[in-house]
Amino acid sequence: MILLFFSLLVGLEIKHYVADYFLQPAWMLGGKGNLRHPGGYAHAGVHVGLSAIVLYVAGTPPMTMALLLAVEYVIHYGLDYSKIHYSRGVHVDTNPRRFWVLHGVDQLTHQLTYAAMIYVVLQAKGVL
Repeated sequence: MILLFFSLLVGLEIKHYVADYFLQPAWMLGGKGNLRHPGGYAHAGVHVGLSAIVLYVAGTPPMTMALLLAVEYVIHYGLDYSKIHYSRGVHVDTNPRRFWVLHGVDQLTHQLTYAAMIYVVLQAKGVL
């Protein structure tokens, strides 16, 4: 159980870092607050694609994996869309404290999503 838990935790953390900081070009960043722009949808799709690899390697049952990926897609898109709107006009140069607090809220909500995903996988595999 410990190995499974840490495999999921580290895998999801690394995939989040890669998806947010390496695989997010300007067109994705620029489209996250606009329902008509493909950027936010593509970004959520990158997250889900990388999560699928982590969940597959962890031996997640297929139906559980499909459900988790669908839910992650909707939640990730919604969190990013919301962040764009609640942080509008807040810039690191003019209001650094507020910027970093809002950035932290965004990252925390994503991390809590991964905690829930790990819990569901552990349940589905009969570990908990």
